[in-house]
Amino acid sequence: MTLRLGAVRQLAGYFALAVIAAAAWAFLVASEEAMVTMQGDGLVARLMVLMMRPAAPGPYLGAAVVMWVVMMIAMMTPAVLPMAVVHRRLYRERHPNLATFLFATGYLAGWAVFSIAAALLQWWMHRSGWLHGMMLVAGAPLGGGLLIAAGLYQLTPFKEACLSHCRSPLGYFLEHWRAGLGGSFAMGLAHGLFCIGCCWVLMVLMFVGGAMSVLTMMVLAVFILAERLLPSGPWVARLPGLAMIAGGAWWGLAG
Repeated sequence: MTLRLGAVRQLAGYFALAVIAAAAWAFLVASEEAMVTMQGDGLVARLMVLMMRPAAPGPYLGAAVVMWVVMMIAMMTPAVLPMAVVHRRLYRERHPNLATFLFATGYLAGWAVFSIAAALLQWWMHRSGWLHGMMLVAGAPLGGGLLIAAGLYQLTPFKEACLSHCRSPLGYFLEHWRAGLGGSFAMGLAHGLFCIGCCWVLMVLMFVGGAMSVLTMMVLAVFILAERLLPSGPWVARLPGLAMIAGGAWWGLAG
């Protein structure tokens, strides 16, 4: 009976993360619709209106930070779930479910800080006239350049080093384990920093497909998760990198 109760509690923790991610995706779908139609009276519609006014930096940045934080929760929660599962299995102190939730919270907190930088970049690009239309899409020359930059980054040793931490949950915890609830949050935050080092250039590709494009978010989320779960090999990061370089060059020249 005790084992069954523990299993139920463990599944409840993972389910809570899944619900949070699903709620974030639902918010993003509603945001994309509000951005395209510019209709509605709720919070989402007001945020989208603010994000079309880069001349007012304060409200714009407030709305953009909210949107990027929700985007990071939606996109990166699936990526942290495999790590959370291993953390739960290794944790032997009191309140293991809370500790695992705090690990995931620390991970997403790192991405929340990244969201501030992403929102600032978006505002600067928007005000400079580099993002166009309701979806905030970069033009062909800039979009091609961003794809090439992301592809080149995929080939760097720094990308490979950060990705290695993300691909080996057990190795990460053996090297970075810290006890207690605070230690779980700190491990999550540190893992988030490695993950940011691995994926920050990929996130800039949101401006290629459209900063508010749910399809672009989904493609990036699937790619980021695949990098972590597929069998190891040089092709995991390098072949996609070469494809990005080729695609960026073609798009830049075609535009």
